[in-house]
Amino acid sequence: MADFGGDAEAFRLEASNWLDENFPKSLAGNVAAQMAKMTGGAVESPEAKLWRERIGAKGWGVPTWPKKYGGGGLGRAEARVLAEEMAKIGARNPIGGMGVSMFGPTLLEYGTEEQKLKHIPGIAKGDVWWCQGYSEPNAGSDLASLQTRAEDMGDHWLVNGQKIWTSGAQYADWCYCLVRTDPKAKKHEGISFLMIDMKSPGVEVRPILLINGTSPFCETFFTNVKVPKENQWGPLNGGWTVGKRLLQFERDSISAGLGGGNIGAAAATMGVEGYAKKYIGLDEDGRLADADYRRRLIDHKMENQAFQLTVRRAADEAKANQGPSATSSIMKYAGAKIAQERTELIVEAMGAQGLGWDGDGFEKDELNSVRAWLRSKANSIEGGSSEINLNVVSKRVLGLPDPKPA
Repeated sequence: MADFGGDAEAFRLEASNWLDENFPKSLAGNVAAQMAKMTGGAVESPEAKLWRERIGAKGWGVPTWPKKYGGGGLGRAEARVLAEEMAKIGARNPIGGMGVSMFGPTLLEYGTEEQKLKHIPGIAKGDVWWCQGYSEPNAGSDLASLQTRAEDMGDHWLVNGQKIWTSGAQYADWCYCLVRTDPKAKKHEGISFLMIDMKSPGVEVRPILLINGTSPFCETFFTNVKVPKENQWGPLNGGWTVGKRLLQFERDSISAGLGGGNIGAAAATMGVEGYAKKYIGLDEDGRLADADYRRRLIDHKMENQAFQLTVRRAADEAKANQGPSATSSIMKYAGAKIAQERTELIVEAMGAQGLGWDGDGFEKDELNSVRAWLRSKANSIEGGSSEINLNVVSKRVLGLPDPKPA
């Protein structure tokens, strides 16, 4: 349960007054404008930039992070109050991305004091963008098979290899990257974490065109890239432990987003029910005219509501336990399934209008919904495939043994 005590409620007035003085009223309710910095390639308006700079300077973009690194230093109850006050005036947190949801929390646990002081403030202010160097062409779900190699050259590491599905790499300033530092070690050993400046000579990024027409993912090549020794973080040859921890933060972040669904502004406003009413229509009793669709829509809404409540409970438990646990795999699996069902129901409701890719015969919202449906196919792959997450649940949550060979 939320732990709103007197101190948290006293904080409400402070938060409300600060927001009234600092949030540009012209941005109220304009989610796209406020989140432009987190949308690769989007132009950030002067008002949005001002809002990001103000909340970043206050530390409230990452409200629970320590003040000494640029965070807000708030308790979780105060952070919840801040979120409520922002929602009241149509304000959104413009600071996010992988630096906030994945790398930052992990660096706070495993980084040195010098590394935290150097890298966390830029993340907290939304000035520095990070990407993730995990998967490789021959090391996807079997990530421990990665072969990108970092050779010890005395005063620096020399990195050679290739990563794939590096989200936002074409816009990133830095990459937190898993590399093999001991090629003779066992599969899960000999792996370390490096922080790689994406402007380093030898780094090449190639965006990948997806089925929905966008290119959020990239393949990234490292050719004789020099990485200073101080950019190695976590234990040498112990990167697998750090990597697993980061994956918990990643799955926790993805599952929280999947509840709303990556379905575009119009779909988020109308919801599945709005699309169904518009395209299927109502019967004489005011119900959706298609009884079978109506039943499946009700099932979806009930499942999503239960998921949302569980996400909130899991978030409170994660904060109380200093971070997410293996149960994040459960949430990631369920969130992906629900998000895919949502986009499928929307496209189904549109009928023939859900078949469009381009052309004057389709509304912009219809085309966006079709592309969102295609994009949702990746929900069960990114952040660990559904099969991998089910394995994590079976072993680390349920404690089931490995299957015996036939």
